[in-house]
Amino acid sequence: MTHLPLLLTFVPIIVILALLLVWKRPADVSGIVGWAVISLIAWLSFQTSGEVILRSAVAGFIRSFSVSLIVAASLLQMAYMEKTGALRRVIIFIKTIACDNRAVQIMMINIGFGTLMVAVGATPVSLLPPILVAMGYSTYVAIALPAIGYDSLCTYALLGAPIVVFVDVANSFLGKGHEITLSQAGMVFFMFLPIVSTLIGVSMLWIVGKWQALKEGWLPCLITGMVIGVVSWLTNRHDNLVVLTGVVCGLAVIVAMILYLRATGKRLIDRRCTTTKVMDKEKEYPLRRALAPSTMLNLQILLLNVPQDVFNFLYRELRLPINGITANGAPLDTRALWQAYTWILVSILLSLPIIRPSSSQLKTTLSVWWKRAPRPVFSAAIFFAIGEIMNMSGYSMDSKTFAVPSMVKVLADYSSSFFADAYGAVVAFIGLFGGFITGSEASTIAMFGKYTLTTARNLNMDTHGLILLMAGLAFGGGLASVISPAKLQNAAASIDKLGAENQVIRVAFVFSLTLTAITSLFVMFFLS
Repeated sequence: MTHLPLLLTFVPIIVILALLLVWKRPADVSGIVGWAVISLIAWLSFQTSGEVILRSAVAGFIRSFSVSLIVAASLLQMAYMEKTGALRRVIIFIKTIACDNRAVQIMMINIGFGTLMVAVGATPVSLLPPILVAMGYSTYVAIALPAIGYDSLCTYALLGAPIVVFVDVANSFLGKGHEITLSQAGMVFFMFLPIVSTLIGVSMLWIVGKWQALKEGWLPCLITGMVIGVVSWLTNRHDNLVVLTGVVCGLAVIVAMILYLRATGKRLIDRRCTTTKVMDKEKEYPLRRALAPSTMLNLQILLLNVPQDVFNFLYRELRLPINGITANGAPLDTRALWQAYTWILVSILLSLPIIRPSSSQLKTTLSVWWKRAPRPVFSAAIFFAIGEIMNMSGYSMDSKTFAVPSMVKVLADYSSSFFADAYGAVVAFIGLFGGFITGSEASTIAMFGKYTLTTARNLNMDTHGLILLMAGLAFGGGLASVISPAKLQNAAASIDKLGAENQVIRVAFVFSLTLTAITSLFVMFFLS
């Protein structure tokens, strides 16, 4: 058997990696070059027509809506809060939290608040660095902690977009009558959360103060991991609550840290950390007013998902599919009235009477958003398109079958042959690699999900084993957040320290490899 198809399949991946690491190109530029290369290879070497390539690219963009449009909507919300002064008021409040207990502060802000934020579509790497600098943390720490903090629950970011993408990919792969549910996937995925979240807490304490910070903060760190483990076990038992795991875990960590402070006789809010000028600002701009968009968004998301009937209708019945796009004729479910991006926009509109922005503030908001949004949105979408072309390469619309094995099939066949039963030990590292080049766990699943599922089938794994391998892939992709150039650059840019992210990457690389190795061990343990 010739190795040429395998080598050609690796070419686009190598090109993307070279652009990111060697030529230091941003994710959107690397993605579009990778898309062009993979399209050319699919056409020339995998007997893929131009129509199949074009349809697959468009289908990939539509499949990305659960991520790309949330990025667009969340950037709009962030610009809106920034230009109306709401964000500044929130920052003032956060600065007063647990001033005399840094371990609690780190757990509460970076894991609790950070997880809650990203679960509903906000971006901790853009919002939290300025807050941490204002609280007295170094530039290095302010960049590193937000990137690491929500990693353990990254699978449940953006209203559970990664796990929703996985279930959709898996059900398309398994076929009618063999579908899996969100809770079926969630009850496997959650098993990784307690240990990974605890170790992420350990990593953050080490970054802040090494052994001394660990000595002082081991108990809040352990409590955080335990709370995430218990709460995620409860939420992942029910389909409608799986997507709320990030929201509920974030809130639970915040409550747990509040209770810990009370039990140890420490203050939660300490205005000694603020100045008289800042306190005047507090009176001028009430916190409830500043939090109106976020409060409304969280309430809407709870109302759409907690009642089982509402969730079933919006998620299962009202799929709002787009037909006539895919090469194989499969509909593309959008679930537009369930997705967080719709409700982020609604929350902004509902908050207008409370925030009361001026026309100039609204104009500036839209202007800032238009400058910030296009490239991150495109970056989120382009890797879905690449993954879709990989999946559909070799497909013939005339015969409605694959004329030659797809790129995904080629990769899976070689992987199952080469790694055999050891594939579980490497799948998390494949996820880490995917997360590094795509900058997104959901994009990693879109790009390498079918490949992993096909490999699992080649290895004769049952459904449980299949989900375990995908969990390993997903968590590896999530752990790549801490070394994602795009995310760290965003964090550095938010405090006007571009270039400082390079120091973070060198240290964070060790943590991400260590945590990925531990994830791999757990995959192998659970498989056994």
